[in-house]
Amino acid sequence: MTPQSVDSPDLWAGLPTLEAPPGEDDAAPDVWEDPIPLTGRRERPPFPAHVLPAWLGEFVTAVAEETQTPVDLAGSIALAVLATAAGGRSVVHVRGNWREPTNLYTVVALPPANRKSAVFALLTNPLYEAEKQLKSAMKPVIVEAELTARLAKEAADKAAAKAASADGDKRDEMVRTAVGLAQTADTLSVPAEPVLLADDSTPETVTSLMAEQGGRLSVMSAEGGIFDIIAGRYSGAPNMEVFLKGHAGDRLRVNRQTRREYIDAPALTIGLAVQPDVLRDIGKVKGFEGRGLLARFLYSLPVSTVGDREIITNPVPQETAAAYTARVIDLALSLAEWTDPAVIQLTPEADAALIAYQKRIEPQLKARGGKLGHISNWAGKLAGATARMAALLHLAEHGGNGYAHPVTEATMRAAIELGDYYTAHALAVFDVMGADPVLSRARSVLEALRDNGWEDVSRRDVFSVLSRSEVPTVADLEPALALLEDHGYLRSYQPERTGKRGRPPAPRLQAHPSLRHGGR
Repeated sequence: MTPQSVDSPDLWAGLPTLEAPPGEDDAAPDVWEDPIPLTGRRERPPFPAHVLPAWLGEFVTAVAEETQTPVDLAGSIALAVLATAAGGRSVVHVRGNWREPTNLYTVVALPPANRKSAVFALLTNPLYEAEKQLKSAMKPVIVEAELTARLAKEAADKAAAKAASADGDKRDEMVRTAVGLAQTADTLSVPAEPVLLADDSTPETVTSLMAEQGGRLSVMSAEGGIFDIIAGRYSGAPNMEVFLKGHAGDRLRVNRQTRREYIDAPALTIGLAVQPDVLRDIGKVKGFEGRGLLARFLYSLPVSTVGDREIITNPVPQETAAAYTARVIDLALSLAEWTDPAVIQLTPEADAALIAYQKRIEPQLKARGGKLGHISNWAGKLAGATARMAALLHLAEHGGNGYAHPVTEATMRAAIELGDYYTAHALAVFDVMGADPVLSRARSVLEALRDNGWEDVSRRDVFSVLSRSEVPTVADLEPALALLEDHGYLRSYQPERTGKRGRPPAPRLQAHPSLRHGGR
């Protein structure tokens, strides 16, 4: 098959065109309205703090007021705090065989000078206090276990030494005794010191800590260094396994030369506050999107308050801070001893609300025409994330005995509102990452139009200046041109035939005047 020329009229047949070509004698009005910015339709609603239980919503709002930061920052960190307290110790039973663990991955992106560290400290302090209390309670247990294990080992060693030097009939009996003592000593283990939180740790450290902590751990940081570590800062190659399985709860088994680690139901929580540039960078890391790591995060991209902040602010009320601290500590301590996770059920009404939400989301996942088609990997996990958030809101309301009460419809609708919030922000974040190839190519076309100052241009000329790695074929260019035309940056028209014979000329493009004068 002979390839068609880029400017072949047949290739562009059926494209929308103006009625007539531009020119001095053209009757079509040469009036352009202001174009719609390519990002102008991405609305990012504020975090709906009103859906949180009263004690939590009041604290989140008060922290935002005192620090003069977007409520989104404290709100998303608060969800990660709840997930730290409950993750690995509870699951939500949705329906059938569908269960979701209650751990979350959240990330908030804000520029420097937005007091991310201050907000992090205020929200996570109760977790460190809970960890301290868990360590204090476990210390005598650890001491006793260490002593028991040491005495058992010494007894087994002595029995083995005696058996080795024994003669005759006594030897067989002493060997049996030594073997029994050795087996007993081998069954004794010393519990690890409780750890709820880890900093930006390597994948190997996270795996080891999770194995020691019964499968649960939280990585909370006001920086984005964990992404560099996952990408291979120290190892030279991405190592995502624990971060993929730690979110889904899939069985994790690691065989090393010095150690074997088995985690049947890992539950890792990640709560981060990063600079927007970090999101741009991780979108370029090979494997992050393809392996599904980026699809596991709930993203928040709030508007910075820098430049509009009040200097004198109201501090967090003492009673509000005390209630927050007490509730977080209580939740963490009350679930800490669970080995089999507490199972949280849904009321039929809550399940019906979630089903309706799933039916609303599903058509949006279509690759062609679906609002979420270009981020279907992320949106495909949205219903599960919503169920997790519903369980966390439920536990925040009822505490550690939340398993005794099913999740109500009102709580599920609150989680759905959070799901809609994170969907709007995910669309904006994946724009930043360049996840939508049509949008990315449209921006490249805009840059080419500005750089060349074209007023009237052929598709061939536009295609020729674009990178083949970004726009491999003419077919890949056309959706970007259609998007720019929809936004008012371009007009397509059909030039008049110059002769009576031959094919009609290929459609051409007019560029918005602002593009010829450095406009956006």
